[in-house]
Formats: sequence, C-alpha cells, structure tokens
Amino acid sequence: MKITGAEIFIECLKKEGVRYIFGYPGGVVLSIFDLLYDNKDIQLILTRHEQGAVHASDGYARSTGKVGVVLVTSGPGATNTVTGIATAFMDSIPVVVFSGQVSTPLIGNDAFQEADIVGISRPCTKYNYLVKDVKDLSRIVKEAFHIAMSGRPGPVLIDLPKDVTASKAEFTWPEIKIRSYNPTYEGNKWMITQAAHLIAKSKKAVIIAGGGVILSNGSKELRELAEHTEIPVTMTLMGLGSFPGAHELSLGMPGMHGTYYANKAIQESDLLIAIGMRFDDRVTGRIDAFAPHAKIIHIDIDPTSIRKNVRVDIPIVGDVKRVLTVLNKVLKEDIKEQWGEVRKAWLRQIYTWRHERPLSYTYSDEVIKPQFVVEKIYELTKGDAIITTEVGQNQMWTAQFYKFDRPRTLLTSGGLGTMGYGFPAAIGAQLAHPNKLVIDIAGDGSILMNIQELATAVLHKLPVKVAILNNHYLGMVRQWQELFFNERYSYSHLHSDIVPDFVKVAEAYGAVGFRATKSSEVEPVLKEAFKIKKTVFMDFIVDWKEKVYPMVPAGAAIDQMLFEEHKDKPEKKLKAVK
Repeated sequence: MKITGAEIFIECLKKEGVRYIFGYPGGVVLSIFDLLYDNKDIQLILTRHEQGAVHASDGYARSTGKVGVVLVTSGPGATNTVTGIATAFMDSIPVVVFSGQVSTPLIGNDAFQEADIVGISRPCTKYNYLVKDVKDLSRIVKEAFHIAMSGRPGPVLIDLPKDVTASKAEFTWPEIKIRSYNPTYEGNKWMITQAAHLIAKSKKAVIIAGGGVILSNGSKELRELAEHTEIPVTMTLMGLGSFPGAHELSLGMPGMHGTYYANKAIQESDLLIAIGMRFDDRVTGRIDAFAPHAKIIHIDIDPTSIRKNVRVDIPIVGDVKRVLTVLNKVLKEDIKEQWGEVRKAWLRQIYTWRHERPLSYTYSDEVIKPQFVVEKIYELTKGDAIITTEVGQNQMWTAQFYKFDRPRTLLTSGGLGTMGYGFPAAIGAQLAHPNKLVIDIAGDGSILMNIQELATAVLHKLPVKVAILNNHYLGMVRQWQELFFNERYSYSHLHSDIVPDFVKVAEAYGAVGFRATKSSEVEPVLKEAFKIKKTVFMDFIVDWKEKVYPMVPAGAAIDQMLFEEHKDKPEKKLKAVK
C-alpha cells in the first residue's frame, strides 16, 4: 500500500527508535506535524527558537550517545538551525536535522520562505541531502542516521520539499549500502605494537584524552591503560569525564586555561599519547613550541585529524575503544619492560608542580567568587549530576573546579564556543535523564542568548537548574580587554541597571527564581534549588573583577602562563583545589 512522504517520514523515525523530536512548525512541514498530533510513539518538543531545538537535540545526543533529531520549516526556520548544526559539527555530535523546503518546481525561484539550506549547511554538516523523489526518502533517512552515528559522528541534514512529503510511495526499510563510506574501526596491529614498545620505553609519558574517548565509549579502556602503565592523564575540554577527575593520575585540563602541572608535564614529556583529540589551538598554544621533547602517538578514527596540526610519530587510525583494547592487551601480554621507579620519579615531579601552582582563588566572605559557586555545586552533588555550560568564564571555571568523574556528564560547546548553548542542551539532557540532576552553569551574557527556552522547560515540567554567575559583564571579553587592551571595556559591560532581573524573568515564565549576593547565601540557595522539582534560575551576583587563571596569552607556548597575584597572604584566604 502506498503512503505519503510524511507518513514514510514517521515510519522511518519509528524504525530508528526515535522518542523525541525537537522542533518548530511552519507551512511546508504541516503535513508531518499533523501526523505527530495523534502519534503516541514520538513526542515533539516545541522549543521557542530553532537554534534552541538543535542545541536541545545536541544535549540529548551527548548525554545518551544516541542521535538527536530536529524538525523545522523552510527559509528562516532552516537558517536558524545553522549555529546549532555548526556547534554539533565542531564537537562531532550525531544530530539529524530535517528541514522543510518549498516544492521542487519552486526551488531556485526565490519562492516565499525559500533558502538553499543544503548549500548553506554544506561546510558544517558531515553530509546533507535534498530529497527529490519520495521513493528515495526511507533510504536517505536510514543513511543519514548511519552516517551521523558511525565513524567520527556528526550532524546530517535532510531537506524535505513540500511536494515530496505529499507524494505517495510504498514504504520499504532498505539495507545500508554506501560504497564510498567505510570508516576504519580496527587500528593497524603493527602500529599498535610499535606504540606499545614506545610507551614501555618512555620515562616521562603523558596521555591527552579528548572527546573521542567519550564518543567511542572507551573510558574503561583509557583508565586501564593509565593505571597499568602509571601514566598521568590530562583531558581536553571535550574529554573531561573520560578519565576520573578525582583520580590521582588526573592532571585536569591542559592548554590556555589548563592547569600549570598539565602544561608543564606536556612540555617536559618524552612521549604524548593523544587519544581521540585533534590538537586544537587552545590546547597546543604556539605550535612550534608545543611538547618540544616528545614523540607523539595519535589515535583517532578520523584520518584527516592526524598530522593536521602537529607532527606525529605513530599514527593509528581507528575507533578509540577498539584500539585501546588491543593496545592494553599487547602491553600486558607482550611487553616485558618494568617501568616502576622511573614512572614514580616522573609522578613525583608532577606532584611538585601541582604543589607549586594548584588551581586557586582568593576567597571572600562578602563578595561571591564564581569559583566558589562551582566548588559548592560539586560538593553538594558529589559529582553526580549532568553539567552543561554556556561559553566564556563560566565554562572555564566549571572545567577547572568541578571534577568530572564519569563520561557524558559535561555538555559544553568546545570547538565553536557557542553562547546560548547550555540552557537548551540542559533541556535535552533532562528529557533523556528525567531522574538526574541537570545543571546549566551560565554567565549573565550567554543565558540571554536562548532565555526564551524557559517556556520549553516550564511547559514540559523539566527540573533544570540554572546557576548564573552574574558579573554584569561579558566576562571573558572583559578579561582580554583588561589584560591586552589597557582596560578599555568596549561594549563588554552589560550594566546592572539594564540587565534583566533574572529572578523576575524566571517567575514570569512560571519557573522559580533565587538570588545570592554574599558567600554565606550560596549553599542555602543551591540546596533549596536542588530540592525543588521545577525549573529554577539561581542569580549569583559574583565579583566582577575575577578572571580565569592560569592563562596562556595568544601566541605563547603553553608553559608561558599568567597567574593571579594574590594581594593578601596565601595562608589567610587562599582556596586551593588539592
């Protein structure tokens, strides 16, 4: 029996096990929305902006490892998704975006609400499609989900012309046959063996774990490698949670706002084992000064990421989990070297660096330090929460002062650095994990980017908590202006008399709002917010002068770091993370 393209679309999503779609209706997709009206298997989450829809699907995907799904209309509906798509693309997140399109005879004629979203999104999608025949629809949908999830994950867009969704065809669920797309999953055994020998002979090795460890579900294998070889682990922003942050071998995050001891270890190492990361410029600093004494082993499923930014001695293309499984086996069964005392000397040196320059800030009773808020969130949750962030100082303080012990518990925009990401991402994560505590740590600038999603959270009774580190500035911009532009705060001051009252905004949407203005109020506000089974905004008025330290200036080597000079005596008020 023949059914419409809209009906085929619904059947395809059922076959893929889709439970939630995030989206916004419009003229050319009304036939699909009409079918969703009575559908009991798939729920559409109506966001208040298409960008919010993509970020919510992204948060859903990051927290579950499943594909996030988006449905929007043509023209502005489609173009509003681009920032969310680019965010997912940079961080390798599996999202499938369905955009409506004008009927095929009208494409290219500047029809009402027409936009070439296939052309627009081509640079920021893993692949995209314009469906021209309803008979191809089921095959395209199945291919899209396969491409989004396999190999290095990423977003795929499918453009659906109105006449295609109205046309009829028989529904079939085809086998996947994409001859030109064959990701490499198994690493080259000879190269893995060479890597094992290099690891065994090294005296000052460091592991750099990236988001690929989490995407491949390889955290268990990473921990096994680190503990067996006694090699310390530093994690990129996207890799936080891939290795327990509280583990004695954890060095925290490297790079521009990384820990002193992680950066020193990298610069003094004789071997870097880079796993599922791409040597982003925020990690490496000045390339020609990066890890000058180290040989580099690079494991990644994407061959284009290897040797893209830094020289590599042993490249291994393959799925992180599978490669580490083989590498661990070789190290345990075939390698006879004993490294005991040599590795202990290296770990003692790192401990000395850690003791010299721990992550720290100057505590105050009267003024709330933003780092103190993050520390309190970690203390009260004991790390058992899903944390999303916006972008800027709030993001870096979260990365520094919250210890992520499990994968898929930090959802943040790493590659693109998208302000407004965290709140809708928290909505997606909360839908996926209704019984988990989900907290968005935000800045007062970035929360305004998608604050309309308060309506989405309240409508669906989602108990998302938002901790706003409110300093009345675009904090990271202000920090750079202070350090490098002679304190000329050009358009970075958000003015406390103009910025909205976040407590009243929350209440206007039907959520709950709290405010804290001094340190003694932080813990009570957090405890009360965590108890309430509603969406809660917490407005923490923090020290506007506080900066993110350490900091590597642009163009400097990663061991050329700036530090805060504490004016009062360290033993008096210096808070340090052990």
